[in-house]
Amino acid sequence: MTKAMDPRWHDTPWQQALSQSSPAIARLLERTLEGAELGFDEGLALANVESTDLLALVKVADELRRRTVGDCLTYVVNRNLNFTNVCFVGCGFCGFSRGPKAKDAYFHSTETLLGKARDAVALGATELCIQGGLPRDLKGAYYADLLRELHGALPELHLHAYSPMEISYGVEKTGLSLPEHLASLKAAGLGSIPGTAAEILDDAVRGELSPNKLTVTRWIEVIRAAHQAGIPSTSTMMYGHTETRAHWVRHMLLLRDIQKDTGGFTEFVPLGFIHSETRLFQKGGARAGASFAEDLIVHALARLLLNNHIPNLQVSWVKLGFEGALACLEAGANDFSGTLMEESISKAAGADYGESVLPGELRAMIRSIGRVPAERYTTYEIRRRFDTPDADERLPVERMPATTARTPVALGY
Repeated sequence: MTKAMDPRWHDTPWQQALSQSSPAIARLLERTLEGAELGFDEGLALANVESTDLLALVKVADELRRRTVGDCLTYVVNRNLNFTNVCFVGCGFCGFSRGPKAKDAYFHSTETLLGKARDAVALGATELCIQGGLPRDLKGAYYADLLRELHGALPELHLHAYSPMEISYGVEKTGLSLPEHLASLKAAGLGSIPGTAAEILDDAVRGELSPNKLTVTRWIEVIRAAHQAGIPSTSTMMYGHTETRAHWVRHMLLLRDIQKDTGGFTEFVPLGFIHSETRLFQKGGARAGASFAEDLIVHALARLLLNNHIPNLQVSWVKLGFEGALACLEAGANDFSGTLMEESISKAAGADYGESVLPGELRAMIRSIGRVPAERYTTYEIRRRFDTPDADERLPVERMPATTARTPVALGY
C-alpha cells in the first residue's frame, strides 16, 4: 500500500474534523489550539487515535502549524558526506556499517570528500551533513582535522556534522573533556550537529536496538554540552521497530524539557524505521516499520507536543517516500528536509525512495499541496522565497506513482 491519503481528507476543514471527533479527543485538540501544553497522559491519548479522531488530529495539527509558522514550506540545499561505513558498534537496525575487512568497506580520503563538497557548492549547496561509522583505529584528531580542511577550502558552507555518538567517541579517542572536544570542533568550523543516535530515548529499548550505543544520559549530556557551547542541533526519533506509543510521548516530552532549558534544537525530525536489510528485523526482533497511520500520528503528535518550543518539524522523504512526506507535511510538518545529493544509510537499510532530489522538484511538490516554497539555511533563516514558479520546477514523476494507482488510507469515512 502506498502512503497516500484518502482524497476526501483534503476537502475536510479542521473545524468539521474536530466536530466529528470524540468529545475527549476534541477537548484535547481544542486545548492545543488555545496554546495549552499537554502532558504525558494527554499525549498518550492522542498517540492512540483511530478513525475520525485520527482525521481530527491530523487536521488540527496542520491548523496549528499554519498559525505558528505559516504556509511557507522550507527546504535546504545540502549534501550528505558519509566518510566511512566501517563501524564496530553493531546496531541491529543498521544496514550501513561494515567490518574493516569487508569487500565493500570504505574510508574516503579527505581529498575525495573535498571534491564532493566542491561539487555540492557548484550545485548551490549551503550545507554539508557529515557523519560516518566508528572505526576502532580512528585517530582522535580526525574529526577536527576533517572540519578544518573543509572549512578552510569552502568557508561559505555550513558544516552540520557528527552525531552525539561520534562526539562521545571523539572524546574517548582524544582524551579531551566533552567541553574541550566540542570547543575544538567549533574552532575547526563546526556549525551544528545532527541530533541522531537518539533512536528512542529509553535505555531498555536502546538495549534491544544496540547494546553498544551510548546511554540516554550520555546522549543528553552531549546535546546539552553542545547547546551550552553555542552549537545548535537537530532532534530526532526513530519509530516503527520495538517501541510502544508511550515511548513516542516520553521521547518528545524529554526533548521538550531539554529545549526549555537550552533553546538549542533547531527542529524535530521523525525517522521511520527502514527494516528490510537490517539484522534486527531479519531475526524477528522488530516489526516491519511503521504503518502510514503511525507516520501521520507521529508527525501530528510532534506538532501538538513540541509546537511552543520546537516549531520546526521536518519530514524525511528518504524514509517516507515523496507521497508519504507530502501527507505528513499536511499533518503538521513544515520542512521538506534537503536535497541530500547522496544518501547511504537509509539506502543500505532497504529504503527505495532515492538518494537525491533537485530543488526544483522539491518546490514543485510543495506547490502541489498549496504551500509556498522557500530555501532556508541550516538554522532556518530564509535564503530565498519562491512566490511564483520558475523554469526549474517539475514534479519527480518517475518516483511518484500515478494518482489512479494509489491505494489511499481511509480515515474513518
